[in-house]
Amino acid sequence: MKKTNLLVTISLICAIGFSFGQRKKKDAVEVQTTEFIAQTPKLVVGIVVDQMRYDYLTRFWNQYGEGGFKRMVNEGFNCKNHHFNYAPTSTGPGHASVYTGTSPAMHGIIGNDWYDKEADKMVYCAGDDTMTSVGTNSAAGQMSPHRMLTTTITDQLRLHTQQRGKVIGVALKDRGAILPAGHSANAAYWFEGGATGNWITSSYYMDALPQWVVDFNASDAVEQYKKPWTTLRPIETYVESGTDANSYEGLQKGETTTTFPHDFPKLWETNGEFELLRRSPYGNSMTTDFALAALEGEDLGKDAITDFLAVSYSSTDYVGHFYGVNSKEIEDTYIRLDQDLARLFSELDEKVGEGEYTVFLTADHAAINVPAYLQDQKIPAGYLDMNGMKEKFNEFLKYKYGTTEMVKNLSNYQLFLDHRILSNLDIDIVIAQEEMAKELLSYEGIGQVYTGHQMWANEYTRGIPYILQNGYNQKRSGDVLIVPNPGFISYGKTGSTHGSPQIYDTHSPLLLFGKGIKQGSTVNRTEIPDIAPTISALLGIAFPNGTTGKPIGEVLEFE
Repeated sequence: MKKTNLLVTISLICAIGFSFGQRKKKDAVEVQTTEFIAQTPKLVVGIVVDQMRYDYLTRFWNQYGEGGFKRMVNEGFNCKNHHFNYAPTSTGPGHASVYTGTSPAMHGIIGNDWYDKEADKMVYCAGDDTMTSVGTNSAAGQMSPHRMLTTTITDQLRLHTQQRGKVIGVALKDRGAILPAGHSANAAYWFEGGATGNWITSSYYMDALPQWVVDFNASDAVEQYKKPWTTLRPIETYVESGTDANSYEGLQKGETTTTFPHDFPKLWETNGEFELLRRSPYGNSMTTDFALAALEGEDLGKDAITDFLAVSYSSTDYVGHFYGVNSKEIEDTYIRLDQDLARLFSELDEKVGEGEYTVFLTADHAAINVPAYLQDQKIPAGYLDMNGMKEKFNEFLKYKYGTTEMVKNLSNYQLFLDHRILSNLDIDIVIAQEEMAKELLSYEGIGQVYTGHQMWANEYTRGIPYILQNGYNQKRSGDVLIVPNPGFISYGKTGSTHGSPQIYDTHSPLLLFGKGIKQGSTVNRTEIPDIAPTISALLGIAFPNGTTGKPIGEVLEFE
């Protein structure tokens, strides 16, 4: 009897031990599985550097400190072959594509401004006259993301967290703050400039500025930058850029030379007062100041629910347009931006916690070198004579069709036709598109021309037509798409620009570091729409609803 009881007792102990062991093992597996499903940083910081070419990272490498660009590369992941997969390559489409995980063909932001075929007028990508300005009496706040047709990663975060995860957008440019912040953001703020130098917003987000923004505007945070722009380091050490005195750069009103220093206090009144700061690295410093104020004022990254801070550095674009990509000014701007990034990351370490946040940095487009400079280096380049082309094209239309009225608009290298007039003239739209394309292709400086019908009828997988098709929205884009020769632009003789499907406009950086990001690099091709699904996969949230990109698997820690 005792022997039997002993056996029963031993069996029960073994059973209990086995059951407990199994439960422990199951719990461990569940925890491990959760870690492999998602990472939950307290804060995601998305950084878009307006008009940043990839080679700014390598060209100015020896000028950078350890806490900015180098920290992202050394601690994080560098996608060295990162490209925009669409055109036009401009600010509105760029910011929208980074955050929606798709291209203009899907999200609908086909330019900064474009011809609205239904309204028969030009529209602005973030303009919304149904809204009122907040923080100013001007119309500068009449903005919203209503023209963006899909959700963003920031929208998906808001939905995933039942609106508990905060989303704040910050940029000098309204579109650089509004489009990344998405449709359901807590707020987006941008810089009014002019005589006020205030940060403002739209009634789309709120009825009045929060107190921390009121306090920031009332401080001397912006006024401190009303000072001469001198190089941060001795100018003779800026060997990564061209000569300071040259004919390829713009002149501020009141200046007689393009050289440093630029006496902003002296130039203040004649150059739009606070507007002048946009065309200097001080604009990026102001943006960092405000982003850090938002971090504190909105308590971002303070709990376990992920927040999102979308920051766009716009001054790099203003400086690039005005002085060109090979200027001493652009080099100084990036050296100073590197310091601003280091300052931002240091504050994130302190306020959110090192290893508790995730950052990505990319661009909204790159830029071409000044064609006049390229010509002087014996490199094929030039400028399109758009007025001459229009005159010649009108002559063709009159000769071929007897009228010019079927052409409604020419913008963003796209020709918009009036289909009703063509129908009344009994002209087949597909034939008309092809005839006009062939005519335009014969003009000097034009390298390729495609028709809307080609965009509809084919599925391109590589080359220029692939890039054009990703930028072609069936409802919003034009009937004929024009591609200038490499090195040719429609722009002034000074400064750089962008917008084409050429590689100098598409090759931009993508750096990621922080929680959930591996250390390493790749030369495999990655594309702008891949960013949003990569961050979505990291967070374990739904992809934006128009996503066409794919997660970059080698970037993620749990891959």
